[in-house]
Amino acid sequence: MSDSSAQDPSQSDAQNSDAENAPAEQVSTEQASADPVSAAGGEESSYVALVANSEYTDKDLQHLSDLEHVRERPSMYIGDTFSRGLHHLVYEVVDNSIDEAMAGFAKTVSVVVHTDGSVTVEDDGRGVPVTRHDQLSEELDREVSTLEGVMTVLKFGGKFEKGAYQTSGGLHGVGVTVVNFLSQWAEVEVSRDGFTWTQEYERGVPMGPVKKGRATKKTGTKTTFKADGQIFTTTKYAYDTLLKRLQELAFLNSGVRIKFLDERNGEGGDFQYNEGIVEFVQHLNRASDALHADVISIVGAREGVEYDIAMQYTTEFTDTVQSYVNNIHTTEGGTHVSGYRSALTRTLNTYGKKEGLFKSITPTGDDFREGLTAVISVRVPHPQFEGQTKTKLGNGEVDGIITSGVGEALSKYLEENPRVAKTIVRKGLLAAEAREAARKAKDQLRKRKDALGGGGLPGKLRDCISKKMEECEVYLVEGDSAGGSAEGGRMRDFQAILPLRGKIINAYKSREDKVLANEEVQSMIQAIGTGIGVDQDLTRRRYNKIIIMTDADVDGSHIRTLLLCFFYRQMYQLVAAGHVYVAQPPLFRVSHGKSRYYVQSEEEMKSQLLDRGLNDTVFEAEDGRRVEADKMRALAEALASMEDAIMALERRGVSLKVHAMRLDPVAGKLPTFLVTFQGEEHWFHTLEEVEQFLTQRGAHLDIEEDAQDDGEDAPAASSETADADAAEPDERVVAHLTELHEVRTINSGLKELQPLGFGLDDLIPVDRTGSTTPRFELIRGEDIRRPMEDLRALSPEIRAAGEKGLTLTRFKGLGEMNAEELRETTLDPANRTLIRVNLSDAGAADEMFRLLMGDKVEPRREFIETHALDVRNLDV
Repeated sequence: MSDSSAQDPSQSDAQNSDAENAPAEQVSTEQASADPVSAAGGEESSYVALVANSEYTDKDLQHLSDLEHVRERPSMYIGDTFSRGLHHLVYEVVDNSIDEAMAGFAKTVSVVVHTDGSVTVEDDGRGVPVTRHDQLSEELDREVSTLEGVMTVLKFGGKFEKGAYQTSGGLHGVGVTVVNFLSQWAEVEVSRDGFTWTQEYERGVPMGPVKKGRATKKTGTKTTFKADGQIFTTTKYAYDTLLKRLQELAFLNSGVRIKFLDERNGEGGDFQYNEGIVEFVQHLNRASDALHADVISIVGAREGVEYDIAMQYTTEFTDTVQSYVNNIHTTEGGTHVSGYRSALTRTLNTYGKKEGLFKSITPTGDDFREGLTAVISVRVPHPQFEGQTKTKLGNGEVDGIITSGVGEALSKYLEENPRVAKTIVRKGLLAAEAREAARKAKDQLRKRKDALGGGGLPGKLRDCISKKMEECEVYLVEGDSAGGSAEGGRMRDFQAILPLRGKIINAYKSREDKVLANEEVQSMIQAIGTGIGVDQDLTRRRYNKIIIMTDADVDGSHIRTLLLCFFYRQMYQLVAAGHVYVAQPPLFRVSHGKSRYYVQSEEEMKSQLLDRGLNDTVFEAEDGRRVEADKMRALAEALASMEDAIMALERRGVSLKVHAMRLDPVAGKLPTFLVTFQGEEHWFHTLEEVEQFLTQRGAHLDIEEDAQDDGEDAPAASSETADADAAEPDERVVAHLTELHEVRTINSGLKELQPLGFGLDDLIPVDRTGSTTPRFELIRGEDIRRPMEDLRALSPEIRAAGEKGLTLTRFKGLGEMNAEELRETTLDPANRTLIRVNLSDAGAADEMFRLLMGDKVEPRREFIETHALDVRNLDV
């Protein structure tokens, strides 16, 4: 589940026809695309317009080259030109390297995101052939190398026949070509036949022939590209998104090593899983209690289809089934998933009946999937996907192959492991009993609704007047006090208010019957009207928007999370269809004379004050340095970018003044790595320096402590040291490694300060006893001069100057707003901001809920420790 960032109320929504009456409302949602093909109407709409406005002659028709067509219609090839399409570029190149690994020719894949936004993907496979390609050369009537064909010709590749690849993720033959066409620039370096070979491209056009380079013994392909800002609305990659996908690929391809480094923050991962998806299931279950210790593994091949399935039951009440075809995540399932489910239900039912475990009730397929975590990975030589997005497998023969293979293997496992078998079947029985109890609870709800009459609405619901569902919306409000303000400020024609008292039940770790017995849950179900679970019917909904409105403090965040968890578990279709929203009340009210407006966040408020404070501002140093105009803005922005990082460093107990003594005078950077060894601190700039230090001292890292500080994926240095530790457990002493990520932000800021004539020394106060001349001065107009002793004071001073003449009011929560304020800021569609809750990755949503809402404390603690320093505006 995710919140999107683009704000455009006029954009059509593929899932909803609920455009706001007031066009000024900001609804945060992922737009389909700026490309006309993916927008409503697509190419057909363009064609109709053309016919309607011309005589439609041969001059109205034109032929586009491959390059022109891809750049004109990018969404046809990569889905969209927003964040999803941007990341798809990386996946296309990585998939080529993974295909080499699947074919048995590569063992390591490396991905690096550079500070300029370019990406390098490298493998140690066979390397793309660089010799002349006869067919292409004849067709194009010029010398064309195979490498140039791969990079510049659509529908050209080694995946259409079985010669080069038995199975692969991309079967269209357009992958890396499209990446090249949609890049500002690209460069490919191939190592094969004893030499390196390179070719460069600009927006898909080769800058020359393939060049022969240095001699080398290695083989492989190295592709570097920079996404074109003329095509994409954003060219900034999301670290977490790339990390998750690369780790996923490592799980799916056992033994393949995938290295990832993001040079923008110095973070990354080094993934290699020899047990493949067995370790994937263990990873997914890390926040849950398993019912049986071993992960059940089913591996086989029939009629050219290879399948690898891993499964394990937990004490959870939901199921997590992730499916893949040739490494492609089939989020909508398909024949491989239906075959697996059929085999699972049939096999467990057969075993239960044979052992006499079923008395008064027989579990269904849904019952047997409660608490199940499974990963299904199949490799199909010629997969047939439903739709260009490849999210559902359509090969009919795969269903029977999986049903037969899983049925035989699972039957054998159950016979050989009777204790585990009985535990699994009893889990299904308990689920069936809970289902029956939930059915009775639903019947009671229906009877109560019939008895009450008038739609069976909860008594505390302040309903709206309109009966047109498309324009109606209900606010779920935290507490009676906020409910009172919302009641007074709402627009009664189409806005309803449902106050919720206290925190609702945790729907993730409670059975359905207990959830339905909760009074607040019953109120929501009755008010919304769609029903729940598999019986949910969206056509019966009473409101088109369900809006969660809670305080911005810790309690409010917790209530919001509990509500989202409930909707995800019990009203999944409502979320998937885009009818659930989160209200985002402003944090500040700004009054200036008779005018007044609202600001949503601390960051936005700081930015506005900075802009306002920079007007007519000059900065001078006692040594004659003077900054003004555009350079003044650059200086202020550079300092603002470092402000939080310096505070985070000091929260760690590291003084900037002391740390400055460790500055590398050549590189101009502060050290990032701290090794605590025998009670002493040692600082290093690179992991290589850390490794050298550990080797010299005969030390190894405390992996457990390091994992808590830096996440579960320790740096490569840590892994190598751990191997040494395993070899000599008693001869080496322990050292503890801490990586200070905020130092990387400070180093980046120092780099921005350098061309402006400032450095680290200017950030630190110095003892200037007896001096009457201020070290620095901020000058505004002719009269205002503000002295300061270090650069760190500059940003607050500028913001203070920007605040002159303004009255700022910071709201702590909805309860502090009166009805008029609440109406103006959070209820009125002309001013409010809503965040639509998107379900872009159900697997990731389930994993996050399991991590944060489940019973296991350790994974949640690790998550908190990992992200503790990223917290902003914590209200405790």
